[in-house]
Formats: sequence, structure tokens, C-alpha cells
Amino acid sequence: MTSDRPPEPVPKTVKAYLEQLRAALKGAPLGLISDALADTEDHLNNEISHNPGAPEADILATVIETYGTPQEIAEEYRTMEATIAGPFPKADPAPQRRYGFFNVVSDPRTYGALLYMLLSLITGIFFFTWTVTGIALTAGFAILIIGIPFALLFIGSVRVLAHVEGRIVEGLLGVRMPRRLPPATAADETVWARIRDGLSDSRTWSSMLYMLLMLPLGVAYFVIAVTGLAVSLGVAAGSLFALITNDAGHIQIDDVPWLEHILHTAPGLILFAFLGVLLFFIVLHIARGIGWLHGRIAELLLVRL
Repeated sequence: MTSDRPPEPVPKTVKAYLEQLRAALKGAPLGLISDALADTEDHLNNEISHNPGAPEADILATVIETYGTPQEIAEEYRTMEATIAGPFPKADPAPQRRYGFFNVVSDPRTYGALLYMLLSLITGIFFFTWTVTGIALTAGFAILIIGIPFALLFIGSVRVLAHVEGRIVEGLLGVRMPRRLPPATAADETVWARIRDGLSDSRTWSSMLYMLLMLPLGVAYFVIAVTGLAVSLGVAAGSLFALITNDAGHIQIDDVPWLEHILHTAPGLILFAFLGVLLFFIVLHIARGIGWLHGRIAELLLVRL
């Protein structure tokens, strides 16, 4: 069966080649698109640097014969992505339709999200402190001779930290993130050009925004995870312990006498044990939802296309 869609014009520049590759990868994970664009840009620029003086269109024509068209490269990346096992097993659409309330306990993404929520307080404090300190020092050193190298160093550190955070997000939340750093600037590029490129790159600023957001988000995630697990497991374990030992003397609720009375009866303890278990599953669902939501935030702010 042939397609009525007209063939794409042969790209004459690196920018045109990358635009066609981006269009061919439409719908793929943003992390995959970012890696494909970075790999291809490096390869094309390397070919151009090895053929100084040759027209860019002629070099691209040769590259297309050996490397492939943007559409062929896109298909290769899609195929390669399908064969590489990620941190979580690929979901089958049919089981997803049968997803039940209690099945969340068997989903590895749930525990990855919980671990991420617990770690996010540490990473959030570090990212926030690094970004605020870096911005303040960069502004303060701007009038000094060390201001330029410090600005370059800070911008580079932001990109590296954003990449590291992306690897953590992919490892714990299962969201495909870039697996390589964006292409480095050309060696012959001037210092001012490097600073200009770094400041004009929207991902530099979006990465800083992400790192600033990680402090309030990290605090919220940590509180939700710790409080949710402590309350749900505490209620369930405390009720079961009192039921097994027949000793509910440690349960005292002076402000609500009727509730304390219920907790001193076997049916009441069974009810509260069930409510504790139910709350635990609710916490797992909340953690899985937060993991999905944060994955989208990381994908939006950290992936460079």
C-alpha cells in the first residue's frame, strides 16, 4: 500500500535535516527525540568539520546516502527504543483496562514514586540552594574579571544537574528522559558566544525554574509520603496489635469518648485496621499519581528539543 503523502524535500542544511527528523519523531517520548536530535546534530557537525570548504548541501547529500534520511533515522530510533528495556516493564494496553484499586501494590512505579518523594526533600534543598547561590554569585561577579568564567561554569553546572535529575526521574518514575547531554558548543566559539547561547537557550532558564520549584515540591512530596505511610500503617498496625493482645489501654482519645469506646471493642479495632489498610492503598495511589504528574513536569522543563 503506497502513501499519497508527497516525499519530504531533501534537506540542504543541518537545521532543515533536524527539523525533518523532529517532525518524523512526532509522538515519540520527548527524551527519545532529544537524544536523536543531539546524536544527529553531533554527527552532521562532525562531518562538516571534516570537510572544510565543501558546500553544506553537498555534505548532507553524502551523509544521507550513508547515514540515512531523517525519516529512516526516526524509524531506527523508534525500533531501537522498543527493543531496549527501560526501568519498568512496558505496559500492555489490555491489563491497563483491567487495572484495579488494589493492583497498585504490584506496580513497581508506585514504589519508585514513593522513593522519589522521600528523596525529593534532599534533592530539592540541594537544587534550590545551588541555583539561588549560583544566580547571586553570577550577578555579583559580573563586574569582575572572574564573572565570565563563573557564568559559563554555572550554566554548565545547571545543564549537568538537569541531566542528573533526568536520570533519577527516569530510573524512579519511568519517564523517558534524555540519556546524553545536549551537544557541546563548538571549540572555536568565542566566550561571549557561549554565554549568549547559554542565556538564549530556554532550557537553561526552565532548568533553573525546575530546580527552584523542587524545594516546595520536595517538601510537599516528603510530607505526603511520610505522613501518609505513618498514619495508615500506624492505624492498621496499632489496631491489629491491640486486637491480638487484647490490650487497647494504650489508645486514649479524651476529646472523643465515643471513638475511644469503639476502639476498645473487637469490632471497632477490626474496622480501624481495615480503614488503615484502605488508607495505605489510597496513599499508594496518591504516590503513583504524583509520580506521573512530576514526570510530566520534568519532561516539560528539563528536556531540550
